[in-house]
Amino acid sequence: MSHPLLDQHRALLDHALDTIATRGYWSAFSESPSPKAYGEDAPAAGRAAFEAHLNKPFELNQPGQTGWHDQESSPYGQELGIRYPISDSDVLVQAALAAMPAWQALGAEGRVGICLEILQRLNRQSFEIAHAVMMTSGQGWMMAFQAGGPHAQDRGLEAVAYAWREMSFIPAQSTWEKPQGKHPALVMQKNYEVVGRGVGVVIGCATFPTWNTYPGLFATLATGNPVIMKPHGNVVLPAAITVRTIRAVLSEHGLDPNLVSLCLTQDRQTAQSLYKHPDVHSIDYTGSNTFGQWLVDHCRQAQVYAELAGVNSIVIDSTDDYVGMLRNLAFTLSLYSGQMCTTSQALVIPAAGIQTNDGHKTYDQVCQDLADAITKFLSKPEVAQAVLGAIQSDATLDRIEQAGQGAMGRVALAPRALQYDEFPQARARTPVLVACDAADAEHFSQEQFGPISFLVKAADTSAALDLVESLTRQHGALTLAVYSQDESVIDAAIQASWRAKVALSINLTGGVFVNQSAAFSDFHGTGGNPAANASYADSAFVANRFRVVQRRRHI
Repeated sequence: MSHPLLDQHRALLDHALDTIATRGYWSAFSESPSPKAYGEDAPAAGRAAFEAHLNKPFELNQPGQTGWHDQESSPYGQELGIRYPISDSDVLVQAALAAMPAWQALGAEGRVGICLEILQRLNRQSFEIAHAVMMTSGQGWMMAFQAGGPHAQDRGLEAVAYAWREMSFIPAQSTWEKPQGKHPALVMQKNYEVVGRGVGVVIGCATFPTWNTYPGLFATLATGNPVIMKPHGNVVLPAAITVRTIRAVLSEHGLDPNLVSLCLTQDRQTAQSLYKHPDVHSIDYTGSNTFGQWLVDHCRQAQVYAELAGVNSIVIDSTDDYVGMLRNLAFTLSLYSGQMCTTSQALVIPAAGIQTNDGHKTYDQVCQDLADAITKFLSKPEVAQAVLGAIQSDATLDRIEQAGQGAMGRVALAPRALQYDEFPQARARTPVLVACDAADAEHFSQEQFGPISFLVKAADTSAALDLVESLTRQHGALTLAVYSQDESVIDAAIQASWRAKVALSINLTGGVFVNQSAAFSDFHGTGGNPAANASYADSAFVANRFRVVQRRRHI
């Protein structure tokens, strides 16, 4: 039986279903922060909504509150002063379980309809969410709007579409008739119920607090499960806004808002007890390998969907657009100060250099030209601020400092501290380039999160391809790229990407960059190497979040 909200948003769902089948370009929500797309009053209203959160408690009316969390800070130096409720995690789990039967009773149609309504509501809040993402994560404004708003919402919609497709394969009822020869046939009515597995915990990361959480959030919800959002302690506001909006939509439709809650804890042990709770049956996590592995090892009662650290690589063999390649790489390495799980870290170059449309370039020339391209690209303050944003954590800032002082190899481009007129206290740094030999793998063979990239000298192109395949298989990667005019090299790179199970980009010199991932078309991660055990999004990302419970009787 259909649901009014599913009927209302059916065209949106159908378009998403069509696009995940064809993998073409489509975005459900406009990525342009234009009044034409969102209304003349939307920019000012969104900023006002963000500012209204500052220096006051963020009320959610959740059960089990024991205190307030006030440790959030801004990489831009702005005082936030927001206090968030700390709730007893066991109370939240019990409240979530109490809300689950009514959510289950809605069926797939009702759950998907409400999820689509939530996404539409979040889209109308895109400007508010963008300011929240920018000021807590350090993203530049345009990235905060796009990745924090419409692109995250697209990823959420993609997860809902996959969830609907998988659930819709299961019929609600069937008649089973087995012939018995001369005797009357055996006839049974069988009913099939899609049932959520239990409470899902979605652990937020500090750099992409919505883009990396909406897939797990909506996949878990749509398949019949409650969700507890556990944001990073320094980046809470985007998750808090999301939770408040979801709770409001649930209440408006007569559902228990405690189906979705925000969980902040005062210590690591309390958080770990939530993750190991016997009623928590799925965990979505983006972050470090160490903690991701802890989740896998210690939370045996839950299915863990983890995106971890990796070493993203590029092999530079040759190019017919040298300037275009350098321009593309300069943007790639600068975007959000390299604080992206898809940013390239190891750029592997043959020792003899490369052939280009501008003639042969030695290894040292490529290093210098890339350094010059980055410096030129960031020479205008307004461009630097928009592209770089700010450094989210102290640990990343310390890492940049160490790399810039030569602790990781010869410095080909030193980092510079920048000061933004609008945000004079912002933690802003330009990228670091470190030149090294392939044998000196101590530093480039582990993720150096932030704007730190290595220009690795390999014996030749074949050795370069072997190196990046080995790095990916051993340490994981979400992206791999190759620049070459030799089809045999490209074919070898394709074969390596299959063996290492990593997405490959070939000869990007235009307006698409290796660290970008488009919902409905690009699979973010494969789940096939150590950087991630799941993909945003595919059938495997949603299908294990529910079970089918059948009943049968003679008729």
